[in-house]
Amino acid sequence: MSAEPWPEGVARHVLDTVDSTNAFAARLAPDLSGPAWIMAGLQTAARGRRGRAWSSPRGNFSATLILRPTERPEIVALRSFAAALALRDACVALTGLPDSFTLKWPNDVLLNGGKLAGILLESLGQGAQVQHLAIGIGVNLIAAPDPALVEPGALRPVSLLGETGLRITPTALLDALAPAYARWEQAFTTQGFAPLRNAWLAHAARLGEPIRARTGQTTRDGIFETVDATGALVMMTAEGRVAIPAAEVFF
Repeated sequence: MSAEPWPEGVARHVLDTVDSTNAFAARLAPDLSGPAWIMAGLQTAARGRRGRAWSSPRGNFSATLILRPTERPEIVALRSFAAALALRDACVALTGLPDSFTLKWPNDVLLNGGKLAGILLESLGQGAQVQHLAIGIGVNLIAAPDPALVEPGALRPVSLLGETGLRITPTALLDALAPAYARWEQAFTTQGFAPLRNAWLAHAARLGEPIRARTGQTTRDGIFETVDATGALVMMTAEGRVAIPAAEVFF
């Protein structure tokens, strides 16, 4: 398979070691003239959702895309769907296994039903204006976290190597991911969220099945019906249909 060309106008920074690619992106942001990808072989102070520590060995994928968006914050946040779709596209292109990769709301990529990758969006700005958006992506290419360290009820972590036997380098993934993201970014900025929503739902895990959504101290059980035009999770619960803008989802 021939690699797609690197997207025009997008910078590429490959580092051996960094505190975190999102933190490096924030430092780079004021001087950016366009989008930039930052990838590191090793992160010493990485973090996941809700500020949780994130540890990943050399050989796994750790990268951040930093952009200068122009839309309102609630529109900017929909790029998590673009990132998930692009990552799935890149994984399928590198493995030839389209049926193995699914998407979990709000922003995880699954392999054979286990968690392969996570995506973390952080916005930089003042007031209601987003000046820069950092999209951090971590992928278990060669090793997954110890299942004993995962929250009870969360999906089992998996690695690409462990599930498929394929050894994909971080550089190869970056070279597939950058053009894939550029395509979804183009679709998003020219056609809006609709094409992303439709494509995401086509690959959604547990659509039409029972799930549990937890927001703070509130937990809801119901059937995962769809994702609405704002990116919210729509569930049918015992109390009726609810749209949930942010939550942790358990299967």
